[in-house]
Parts: sequence; structure tokens; C-alpha cells
Amino acid sequence: MTTVRQVQVTFDCSDPRRLAGFWCRVLGHVLPPPPGGSTAWEDLERTLPPQRRGAAAACVDPAGPGPRLSFQRVPEGEVAENRLHLDVRVGTGLVGAERVAALAAECARLVALGAVRVRLLLAHGWNESCLD
Repeated sequence: MTTVRQVQVTFDCSDPRRLAGFWCRVLGHVLPPPPGGSTAWEDLERTLPPQRRGAAAACVDPAGPGPRLSFQRVPEGEVAENRLHLDVRVGTGLVGAERVAALAAECARLVALGAVRVRLLLAHGWNESCLD
């Protein structure tokens, strides 16, 4: 019996390249090399039919253990709330004002990359402080 050792998380989106670039910057991931001996993704894309250009992109953990994130273009827009999202864990082990400061610093970095801050949820009971 085969054991699964790796997973890929795939997202449907309208602009795979832009989204892959964003997550590469957020997570410190990189774009994987293009297949088939191409030296650049742009060179490979020029060989594809126009409707396939920019239709997919991915980012990988350069150290290896993180999951591969894949992004594929879909024709329809988002019609409901996303059923999946990634939580970027920052300040784990920190509490109180120290944790909130770490969250605020990372939030500023992510907003500069194109993220949108929704709200700060302060710790209560079993939950840590976090930002949406």
C-alpha cells in the first residue's frame, strides 16, 4: 500500500500568476522551474495556445517540507464564500501585547503585499489573538 507523503493545495482563481506571486512573497516560497527544459515560464507560455497562457501557476517551499500551492484559472467568478483559506501563523508562543505587536507587524507586511486586514480578534478562553 502506498503512503501519501506530500500534499498540494489547489486554488481556483482568476489570476493564477498574481496569486502565486503573492503567496511566494508571504511564505518565502518560490516558483518551481518550468518543465520540459524551458529556461523561463514566459518561454514555455509562448508555446501554449492563447487560452492556456497564464492558466496555472504554483509556488513551492524551497526547503521542501511545506505543501505545494497550485493556482488554476477558472472562468466563473467567486459565487460563494471560499471553503478553504490559509492561516499564516505568526507569534506562536507569544501572548498578550507581545503577540498583538507581532501580529500587527506581520499584518503591515502582508497588507503591503496586497492582503486586506479585516479585524483583530483578541484572545479569549482557548483562542489566541489573531488577525483576519
